[in-house]
Amino acid sequence: MEYVNLGKTGLKVSRICLGCMTYGAPAVEPMAGRHAWALDEQQSQPFLRQALDLGINFFDTANAYSSGASEEVLGRFLKANTRRENVVIATKVFFGLSDDPNGKGLSRKAILHELDESLRRLGTDYVDLYQIHRWDYETPIEETLEALHDVVKAGKVRYIGASSMFAWQFAKALYLADKHGWTRFISMQNHYNLLYREEEREMMGLCAAEGIGVIPWSPLARGRLTRAWDAESTKRSETDKVSQALYSKTEDADKAVVDRLGEIAEQHGLPRSQVALAWMLAKPVITSPIVGASKPGHLEDAVAALSVKLTPEEVLSLEEPNVPHPTLGFS
Repeated sequence: MEYVNLGKTGLKVSRICLGCMTYGAPAVEPMAGRHAWALDEQQSQPFLRQALDLGINFFDTANAYSSGASEEVLGRFLKANTRRENVVIATKVFFGLSDDPNGKGLSRKAILHELDESLRRLGTDYVDLYQIHRWDYETPIEETLEALHDVVKAGKVRYIGASSMFAWQFAKALYLADKHGWTRFISMQNHYNLLYREEEREMMGLCAAEGIGVIPWSPLARGRLTRAWDAESTKRSETDKVSQALYSKTEDADKAVVDRLGEIAEQHGLPRSQVALAWMLAKPVITSPIVGASKPGHLEDAVAALSVKLTPEEVLSLEEPNVPHPTLGFS
């Protein structure tokens, strides 16, 4: 495993982050925060164990994943299997767990309450990286930033990060934090992969210029970059409403990228996932892709991608079929 600094901080994270949306509690019907393809606690244990064995020290979850059960499963496992100081726990706040008017968003009230609830579920007294899951259009960003600054100063959070938003919004947040002397975002968790590269237009350049660590979600396009286009569907591909919303409108263009990926993977004699992750890991701005795992080979392939080196010609070949996509993933 390789370890790098997250952004301009001294925090060392593994170059592969384990995304924990998959772990928690499956739902009979897909709903906000719950998914039919999620694994229960017993099914999740081998993947969390495998992550530690492979040297992964970076774990990403959210208060909304499995309505909080993801945090509970992750917290119990880490407490029983490693020392708290040896891992980096990242979680998020924004999406609501109830219908209460103040049960979601990034108000001061919501942040203070949801952080305490996340700490309780995780079984820890601090979070290493606390991230805003989305931009809150109903709360002034100044209120959000000051509340985040206060939880850092209270010792409940070590660092703060952000997730999918427009580059102008992120730039505004960084500017206001500097202006007021508040804690600055150190990371951006954005939607980025071989199929969806719209973040290259502005966000990636902003992160590079500001020393922000980039930890993309869905680096394998929710499985679409792991198999042939006409391969047999999976339970997740059949029931994942988010995946359908993100990629269903660009299938013709995406098929060309998936086909090209298959050609280069075959030339290397490697799984498609390794080549897709190797492409991403070669980007200087990328710190640690967030990889989900629901089968034994998923994490092994992700870590193996660290050793895959693509030629400049292969990189260009992978990128050539891509066409502009609608801006997606900010809601």
